[in-house]
Amino acid sequence: QVQLQESGPGLVKPSQTLSLTCTVSGGSVTTAYYAWSWVRQPPGKGLEWMGVISYDGKTYYSPSLKSRSSISRDTSKNQFSLQLSSVTPEDTAVYYCNAVNVFRPQDDYWGQGTQVTVSS
Repeated sequence: QVQLQESGPGLVKPSQTLSLTCTVSGGSVTTAYYAWSWVRQPPGKGLEWMGVISYDGKTYYSPSLKSRSSISRDTSKNQFSLQLSSVTPEDTAVYYCNAVNVFRPQDDYWGQGTQVTVSS
Protein backbone atom coordinates (compact mmCIF):
# COMPACT_ATOMS: atom_id res chain seq x y z
CA GLN A 1 0.00 0.00 0.00
CA VAL A 2 1.55 3.26 -1.16
CA GLN A 3 1.35 6.12 1.31
CA LEU A 4 2.01 9.75 0.44
CA GLN A 5 2.77 12.68 2.73
CA GLU A 6 2.98 16.28 1.56
CA SER A 7 5.21 18.77 3.37
CA GLY A 8 6.12 22.40 2.93
CA PRO A 9 5.35 25.89 4.16
CA GLY A 10 1.74 26.80 4.72
CA LEU A 11 2.26 30.47 3.93
CA VAL A 12 4.08 31.93 0.94
CA LYS A 13 4.42 35.59 0.01
CA PRO A 14 3.33 36.84 -3.42
CA SER A 15 6.03 36.66 -6.12
CA GLN A 16 7.94 34.00 -4.17
CA THR A 17 8.36 30.33 -5.10
CA LEU A 18 6.17 27.69 -3.51
CA SER A 19 8.04 24.46 -2.75
CA LEU A 20 6.36 21.24 -1.68
CA THR A 21 7.67 17.72 -1.19
CA CYS A 22 5.82 14.42 -1.26
CA THR A 23 7.41 11.60 0.71
CA VAL A 24 6.54 8.13 -0.52
CA SER A 25 6.35 5.00 1.61
CA GLY A 26 5.18 1.51 0.80
CA GLY A 27 6.47 1.92 -2.74
CA SER A 28 9.16 3.58 -4.82
CA VAL A 29 9.09 6.58 -7.15
CA THR A 30 10.89 4.35 -9.65
CA THR A 31 8.31 1.53 -9.57
CA ALA A 32 7.37 0.74 -13.14
CA TYR A 33 4.29 2.32 -14.62
CA TYR A 34 3.54 4.63 -11.71
CA ALA A 35 2.88 8.30 -12.38
CA TRP A 36 3.45 10.78 -9.57
CA SER A 37 1.35 13.91 -9.77
CA TRP A 38 0.59 17.18 -8.07
CA VAL A 39 -3.05 18.27 -7.90
CA ARG A 40 -4.52 21.30 -6.18
CA GLN A 41 -7.94 22.53 -5.11
CA PRO A 42 -8.48 26.27 -4.68
CA PRO A 43 -11.16 27.28 -2.20
CA GLY A 44 -14.64 26.74 -3.62
CA LYS A 45 -13.29 25.19 -6.84
CA GLY A 46 -12.63 21.74 -8.25
CA LEU A 47 -9.45 19.74 -8.48
CA GLU A 48 -6.79 21.04 -10.85
CA TRP A 49 -4.10 18.72 -12.18
CA MET A 50 -0.76 20.52 -12.19
CA GLY A 51 1.79 18.08 -13.53
CA VAL A 52 3.38 14.67 -13.26
CA ILE A 53 6.71 12.90 -13.13
CA SER A 54 6.76 9.36 -14.41
CA TYR A 55 8.50 6.36 -12.89
CA ASP A 56 11.32 6.86 -15.41
CA GLY A 57 11.68 10.57 -14.71
CA LYS A 58 9.73 12.17 -17.54
CA THR A 59 7.74 15.28 -16.68
CA TYR A 60 4.56 16.75 -18.09
CA TYR A 61 2.76 19.90 -17.01
CA SER A 62 -0.60 21.55 -17.29
CA PRO A 63 -0.29 24.09 -20.13
CA SER A 64 -1.70 26.82 -17.90
CA LEU A 65 1.03 26.29 -15.28
CA LYS A 66 3.92 25.04 -17.38
CA SER A 67 5.83 28.32 -17.42
CA ARG A 68 5.87 28.47 -13.60
CA SER A 69 6.07 24.80 -12.61
CA SER A 70 8.85 22.33 -12.03
CA ILE A 71 8.50 18.78 -10.74
CA SER A 72 11.54 16.78 -9.72
CA ARG A 73 12.38 13.71 -7.69
CA ASP A 74 15.01 12.46 -5.27
CA THR A 75 15.21 8.71 -5.66
CA SER A 76 17.59 8.40 -2.71
CA LYS A 77 14.95 9.90 -0.42
CA ASN A 78 11.98 8.40 -2.29
CA GLN A 79 10.45 11.84 -2.69
CA PHE A 80 9.12 14.03 -5.47
CA SER A 81 8.73 17.76 -5.32
CA LEU A 82 6.87 20.70 -6.81
CA GLN A 83 8.14 24.20 -7.31
CA LEU A 84 5.73 26.91 -8.44
CA SER A 85 7.28 30.28 -9.09
CA SER A 86 5.88 33.81 -9.05
CA VAL A 87 2.91 32.86 -6.91
CA THR A 88 -0.14 35.07 -6.48
CA PRO A 89 -3.12 34.81 -4.11
CA GLU A 90 -4.83 32.79 -6.88
CA ASP A 91 -2.39 29.99 -6.09
CA THR A 92 -3.91 29.60 -2.64
CA ALA A 93 -5.17 26.03 -2.48
CA VAL A 94 -4.95 22.64 -0.85
CA TYR A 95 -2.14 20.83 -2.63
CA TYR A 96 -2.22 17.05 -3.00
CA CYS A 97 0.27 14.52 -4.25
CA ASN A 98 -1.04 11.48 -6.07
CA ALA A 99 0.29 8.18 -7.35
CA VAL A 100 -1.41 6.01 -9.94
CA ASN A 101 -0.43 2.91 -11.86
CA VAL A 102 -1.22 3.90 -15.43
CA PHE A 103 -1.92 0.29 -16.42
CA ARG A 104 -3.90 -0.50 -13.28
CA PRO A 105 -5.73 2.74 -12.41
CA GLN A 106 -7.47 1.22 -9.42
CA ASP A 107 -4.04 1.50 -7.80
CA ASP A 108 -4.59 5.18 -7.07
CA TYR A 109 -3.23 6.82 -3.93
CA TRP A 110 -3.51 10.29 -2.45
CA GLY A 111 -1.81 12.27 0.26
CA GLN A 112 -4.00 14.00 2.82
CA GLY A 113 -3.28 17.40 1.28
CA THR A 114 -1.57 20.48 2.60
CA GLN A 115 -3.01 24.00 2.72
CA VAL A 116 -0.89 26.67 1.09
CA THR A 117 -1.91 30.30 1.43
CA VAL A 118 -0.33 33.04 -0.65
CA SER A 119 -0.49 36.30 1.24
CA SER A 120 1.73 39.16 2.27
